[in-house]
Amino acid sequence: MNKIKNIICVILFFLLIVSTSVVCILKPADEYSDAERRQLAQLPEVNAETISNGEFMQGFEEYAADQFPFRDKLRSLKAFFATKILRKADNNGLFTTDGHISKIDDAENDYMTDYSAKLFEKVYNQYLKDNKIYFSIVPDKNYFLANKNGYPSLDYKGFAERMANKMDFAEYIDIFPLLSAEDYYKTDTHWKQENITDIAQYLAEKMGADAKAEYTENTLEIPFYGVYTGQYAMSVKPDTIKYLTNETLENCIVTYYDTGMPKQGEMYNMKKAQGKDPYEMFLSGVAPLITIENPWADTEKELVMFRDSYGSSLAPLMAEGYKKITIIDLRYVQSGFLGNLVDFGKSDVLFIYSTALLNNSLAMK
Repeated sequence: MNKIKNIICVILFFLLIVSTSVVCILKPADEYSDAERRQLAQLPEVNAETISNGEFMQGFEEYAADQFPFRDKLRSLKAFFATKILRKADNNGLFTTDGHISKIDDAENDYMTDYSAKLFEKVYNQYLKDNKIYFSIVPDKNYFLANKNGYPSLDYKGFAERMANKMDFAEYIDIFPLLSAEDYYKTDTHWKQENITDIAQYLAEKMGADAKAEYTENTLEIPFYGVYTGQYAMSVKPDTIKYLTNETLENCIVTYYDTGMPKQGEMYNMKKAQGKDPYEMFLSGVAPLITIENPWADTEKELVMFRDSYGSSLAPLMAEGYKKITIIDLRYVQSGFLGNLVDFGKSDVLFIYSTALLNNSLAMK
């Protein structure tokens, strides 16, 4: 009887291996994972050189892991087993608390924060000696979630102090006290635009401008599953994206310089709102250089904002206080070219970056 059972188990296991292999061979390779928001490994080139130096086998391992059939369902099963059965506190470095999905912080990386500070100082020395310079940091939502729930956390206050000291050419504006966990999306890293009007007004006030305004709150009908949704790999309730409008914003002239040539666009890109990452609706997501001109402004003040993705939803809320805002993302434009693209004049300058990017700044140029 036991022999028959063993034979049946071997046959079933053999059929499973064969059927999986057949599916792997016949299944077209996916190029992109919507759940993880990343490109998937493709079948590496096969030749004598790649086989002899080991590149093929390394590439094939990555390809097989990324293209495995029913991969997303298996990831969900693994996440369920890890968190619900084994009762692990996190899955893939992600944890849930207070209704939020969040990612365990990396340790502070002095090399990368030094790199950020030196890059900013280089820009200052090249272009900004005649400008008033300000600096602010957007804390990750872990600042409000991690420690109180027993998870390891970056020393956010110390991080901000050390960065401010490294940027002694800039006046630091502390926005930490104005934020809470509820100002961030539950499934994503970013803050909610409807919750940061006070941040925009406070920053403008500290820089001698007035960005106070009344807004109409609009709700995007498409549910927002943030970046952590796919990484966490379990079913979660989506967020809702809201965006703010008024007559000033509707009359602002927004110009994009994606290719170096000016092209007028929208403050809120509704095509991006229906894409893989709806947060990219704010100033169309990734862009090296954008200008927002306010023809209704009762001031001649101008602002240059060096920013990451958090600035996409912040900058529109500061348009009320400036004749022109120039928005620069140093990850996508060489600092040495800025003098050919931007007339800094006597503009105020704000460097505003998230702790996550400052602590992982090698993506900058």
